Formats: sequence, C-alpha cells, structure tokens
Amino acid sequence: GMGLLPYDSGNYEPALDRALQMVGYADFRNEQAEARKNGKYLGLGISSYVEICGVAPSAWIGLPGEGWGAGLWESANIRVHLTGQVVVTTGALPHGQGVETTFAQIVADELGVPYESVLIEHSDTAGTPFGYGTYGSRSLTVGGTAMYKSVAKIKEKAKKIAAHMLEANPADIEYADGKAFVKGSPDQAKTLGEIALQASVAYSLPEGTEPFLDETTYYDPPNCTFPFGTHIAIVEVDGATGMVEIKRYVGVDDVGNPINPLIIDGQLHGGIAQGIAQALYENGVYDENGQLVSGTLMDYAVPNAVMLPNYELDRTVTPSPVNPMGVKGAGEAGTIGSAQAIMNAVIDALQPFGVKHMQMPATAERVWRAMNSKG
Repeated sequence: GMGLLPYDSGNYEPALDRALQMVGYADFRNEQAEARKNGKYLGLGISSYVEICGVAPSAWIGLPGEGWGAGLWESANIRVHLTGQVVVTTGALPHGQGVETTFAQIVADELGVPYESVLIEHSDTAGTPFGYGTYGSRSLTVGGTAMYKSVAKIKEKAKKIAAHMLEANPADIEYADGKAFVKGSPDQAKTLGEIALQASVAYSLPEGTEPFLDETTYYDPPNCTFPFGTHIAIVEVDGATGMVEIKRYVGVDDVGNPINPLIIDGQLHGGIAQGIAQALYENGVYDENGQLVSGTLMDYAVPNAVMLPNYELDRTVTPSPVNPMGVKGAGEAGTIGSAQAIMNAVIDALQPFGVKHMQMPATAERVWRAMNSKG
C-alpha cells in the first residue's frame, strides 16, 4: 500500500508575496484606519491554501479506509488517419471547462501537427476506451498525461516506419515539428502525413510492424498533485445596513505549468463566483420540521454579474514532478480559495464592533445583527 501521499512540489511564499503586493497590503492598513474614522468599514481577508487533486493513484485510493472500490487510472487512444486527421478518444469527460481545447493543444504540440487537425472525442461509452471521468481536477493531470504518453508511442512507431522509408537505421531517426528525419538531414524528412499514409496502405512496412498509427495508454499516476495559492479580498461593510460590497478580489494560484492560461483563468472565475456565493448569498434554510424554506431562487441567490467583482488574477509556476508535463489541477482552485478570503475580510471589517466569528452567508441582515448585538 501507499499510506500517506507526499506533496509533489510547493513554493508557497512567492504566491502569498505576489498577492500581498498586488492588493497593496502595506497601504491598505493605513487606508482602513482612515476610513474607520469616517464611519466606513473596510476589511481585508487572506486565504492561503494547498489542495490535493489529480485524484488518481489506484494503490492509494483502494486502501482500506479510502475504499473507493475502483482504480482511478485514465485512458487515451490516438489514431492518425491517412488523411493526416488525428482522432483522440478519451475516458475523461469534459462538461464545460473547455479542456477539449487543452487536450487538442497538447496533442497538436507534441505531434507537431496543426491544432485544426486534432479531433477530441469523449463521453461516448460505445466509442471511447474506458476511463473514470472528470472530477478531482484530474482531466489534465491524468487524462492529459494518458494522451501525452499515447503521442509518444505514435512518434516511436512513426520513427520506425520513417527509418524504413528513408532506408536508415531507426536509432538515427529524430522526430520534430511533425516530421521524421535522419539526424543532421532534416531536408530529407518524411512528414507525419506521409508516414500515416504508408502505415495505412501497409504495402511497405518494416518487418513485424502492424499497419496503422493507433496507440492506447491506460495511465495510473504515482501520486496526486498539490496546487496552491493565496486569495485576498477587500470588502466594505455599510455601517447602516450591514450590506457587504467586494471592493477588490486578488488571486495568485500555482497550477504547475499552464497549458492554456485563458482556460485556467475561466475556471478560476467560475470557482471564485461559487465561493463568493457561498460566503455572501447562498443559504439553504430548513425549519424545525425539516421543510426547506429557501425553496426558490428568490430565496437562494445564484450570483449574477453585478453581484461579483472584477477578478485580478496572476500565477506562479512550480512544475509537478508527478507527470511529464509538470501540470497540476486547476478546476477547484477558485472554490477553495474564495469563501474564506471573503469571510475573513468581513470579520476584519467588523473588528471595531468586537465581532470575531460569523456563520456563512454574511447577508446584510446577519452582518447588521452582529454589528448591533451587544454580545
């Protein structure tokens, strides 16, 4: 068995320092003191986290006490058709995060083919290899690594076939930018398209080589990954009504090597929105008979754009040694960093009133009561 998992890699202070610098922490405390004199209640909250994700190692998850009753590997099949079209099927199941884009980028990059030539197929149990899906921020770290390894297998086979086509020793063949060539003679290269055609028509292949470029990987990582970061919120509490307004929201996350920064930011935006909603707006309320009384969206707020701040995001990069791309999960970072940052900021703003603790959500009524209770 595996017992406890070691952290893969971490360098936590730079993320904290960068967030403090972005938010102007040193100046804020002066500004806060000035504002209080004028009856304005500003607060700053910090949330530094380390997360476990890329949920995987079957040897760990199957331990007594963990007992998931399944392995958590992931699969990827890659086929290069004679047209040059690359079809990737995966057991990971994107559902709105945009990781199809990230997957296609990895395959296009590693194979040296145009991004447009890569087709990602998923969520069809009849047509994809078996996999365990998308949760625990594992799509890229586990599913993406399976693809990465399948691409490596495709390249190895392509080099073998290219050696045969170029009448060269396979050991002398290099693969780069979508072409295979004898070391030192890139002008005599065979493109992946030419190699795929040769593999498909199959009338001249090296002895013992199967036709077609078609490779599958079932990947079970040696460890999870541990992304981290620091989120900082500045809020203003209205002294008369208890209304909380978010003035600034800064997040500095470390998800290892970023493949697609735009998608990472998008996932953070959504996750932070969810955490802010939990801190300020969402409230499942039951009466003493167990009847849900916040039963409609009139009572249970799902935040809209005007209820959310502009996010100021940055990142540090600490590659993970667990997988060849050095990536860590990103999907849940926003939800993990946000609620505490907001609640800590609210409590900080209420310091003059002697408030040290408050239940989520910090609704205007709840904040007003806390300010006006002589507890």
